[in-house]
Amino acid sequence: MSKIVYKPDWNDWCPGCGNFGILSAEEQAIQELGLDYNKVVIVSGIGCSGKLPHFTKLPVSIVHTLHGRAIPFGIGIKLSNPELEVIINGGDGDQLGIGAGAFVNAARRNVDITIIIHDNGVYGLTKGQASPTLPLGIKTKHIPRPNINNNLNPVTLALAAGYTFVARAYAYDVKHLKDIIKAAIRHKGSAVIDVLQPCPTYNDIYTKEWYEKRLVKLDWDPVVHDEKESTQKLLLAIQKSYDYENGIPIGIFYQNELVPTYEDRIALNLYNYKERPPAKQEIEDNGKPLTLISELIKLIRVS
Repeated sequence: MSKIVYKPDWNDWCPGCGNFGILSAEEQAIQELGLDYNKVVIVSGIGCSGKLPHFTKLPVSIVHTLHGRAIPFGIGIKLSNPELEVIINGGDGDQLGIGAGAFVNAARRNVDITIIIHDNGVYGLTKGQASPTLPLGIKTKHIPRPNINNNLNPVTLALAAGYTFVARAYAYDVKHLKDIIKAAIRHKGSAVIDVLQPCPTYNDIYTKEWYEKRLVKLDWDPVVHDEKESTQKLLLAIQKSYDYENGIPIGIFYQNELVPTYEDRIALNLYNYKERPPAKQEIEDNGKPLTLISELIKLIRVS
């Protein structure tokens, strides 16, 4: 991780890019929550969204990782030191294309992290190819023929995979997005926010004007208050994620803090795992290593 002490007053996102709104909302959320900058890590993958950590002016730690691997990096950071607040940014192609396996399996662990999907329907950095969230039959101006693949619904996928906080927001409604990010960070468990993000350069279909005629804010209680209503609320949330009859719903679909986090399972020794986070392990005493390599070799030797 690199500690940022200075940020340039420029970036290379296109004018009007939804990333500006996401960056602003993310910075405001971190500031309003009063998080210790020394304990905040912003992780990103490859794509236009991958530049976000470089452009934040907050003095936090950043990690710019490989394509589709932002979530595994973020999980590793969190498990190494659970005191850190880890916020992962990635595009719809980065997280739901090459990174789909990592995205689905992260839900099984319920590590206390926040994942933000920059969802614009295209691969913006590589000039506008259809991403996993572009619907079947849609032709944007930079693909030669209509999209031949069905699209993924990130909210439905996250709910089915088992994420314990799932929301959708809109990049140009910065205040609403900021509030959603704050709720996701406060949530104890794995949180996902699908952020609908206009791409004014390569996506001429899902524009600011298109979205703002269709967005509808959810009006319901997404919180699971007891185990009895867990399945019922999950099924209702999945139903709402597909309900476009009155518009595109944005807001929190599901929140369940009754599921133990991965960190809790380790710390409470629920399943006979006694490891301590690496950042909490003592590895030396006045310069003398405490780890004996010979003993480690014995543990992994196959007789």
